[in-house]
Amino acid sequence: MQVLKNYWEWIFLGLAVVFVVVGFSLYGTKDGKPKDLPPTPTVVATTVSAKPTYAALPEMKIDTAKKYIALIVTNMGPISVELDAAKAPQTVNNFVFLARAGFYDGLTFHRIVKDFVIQGGDPAGNGSGGPGYKVPFEADNGLKHDYGSIAMAKQSGDKDMSGSQFYIVTNKDGVHNLDGQYNVFGKVVEGLQNVDKIGAVETSTGDAPKTPVKIERVVIEEK
Repeated sequence: MQVLKNYWEWIFLGLAVVFVVVGFSLYGTKDGKPKDLPPTPTVVATTVSAKPTYAALPEMKIDTAKKYIALIVTNMGPISVELDAAKAPQTVNNFVFLARAGFYDGLTFHRIVKDFVIQGGDPAGNGSGGPGYKVPFEADNGLKHDYGSIAMAKQSGDKDMSGSQFYIVTNKDGVHNLDGQYNVFGKVVEGLQNVDKIGAVETSTGDAPKTPVKIERVVIEEK
């Protein structure tokens, strides 16, 4: 009887293996996805990256007599910006600090307004994030919102600027109605064609780009 029992156990085991093989052949997966299901749609996430927060504005470290160039490397090409440390020392010091700390690496240009500005540097990816502090008002420095100018963003009604969010002017005539209200702290010296390319990206609700525009890294050169 023990032999017979083992015999039937082997038969049941064999049938189970057959059912499994047949099941996979009919409904199995290909490249890790069920054969008979449609492909998963691509979704653009709003939250981009977790970044550290800081208790206060960084200590002044830059030399205002020197020239600072920020190379903003994006997935749509590099943008080289000359920062004006003499006229916007606190803003430039902050931007240089965050760039050297890798804060901007992996973030995006989350807001694109055609013929106006491209805005990025938000770790939340939706206009609500920052490094945990604000940059003091420094907009009375005489720098203008010309084509290619870079400035810090801010919430409506605030005097002080965002700690990390910045924008670049894409309007060929500038947007001088913003002069004196936002901290302009430099200007694009190379890569304006890439600024224009980003500015032409198709957008959806809230001026969010349909195709992600990624800031791969920001490299600071000191001269």
